[in-house]
Amino acid sequence: DAFAVGRLCLCGITATPPSRDIHKTALGAELTVPWTYFADTADAVAALRADGYRILCVEQAEGSVSLERWAPESGIRYALVFGNEVDGVQQRVADLCDGAVEIPQGGTKHSLNVSVAAGIVLWEAYRRWLAPGE
Repeated sequence: DAFAVGRLCLCGITATPPSRDIHKTALGAELTVPWTYFADTADAVAALRADGYRILCVEQAEGSVSLERWAPESGIRYALVFGNEVDGVQQRVADLCDGAVEIPQGGTKHSLNVSVAAGIVLWEAYRRWLAPGE
């Protein structure tokens, strides 16, 4: 909600509203951002593609674009695929995407919690392309 996300596709083992835990964290935003559930992420990618989205996974992958260099094209609707907390984006799902965006990282671990990664990528997209008055 804070970053003007148009909708969420919740997949696999991700919890769905109504949920006490989601409500506690989302503080009502689960009521303002439309969502759909898909048992399989590949089905979500297919549905988004059918709706005209360009689909990018957020993953460290060969050929990925570093987040600060990602330059979305005007007039294109983008869908971002965030992976499983432990395993990231499944390779079979990444192969269905149009590309990958990667968060630049220092240190040796090169891994972020998925909620942290989502916050970083969504903030950057909002700041650069959607922020009011810019």
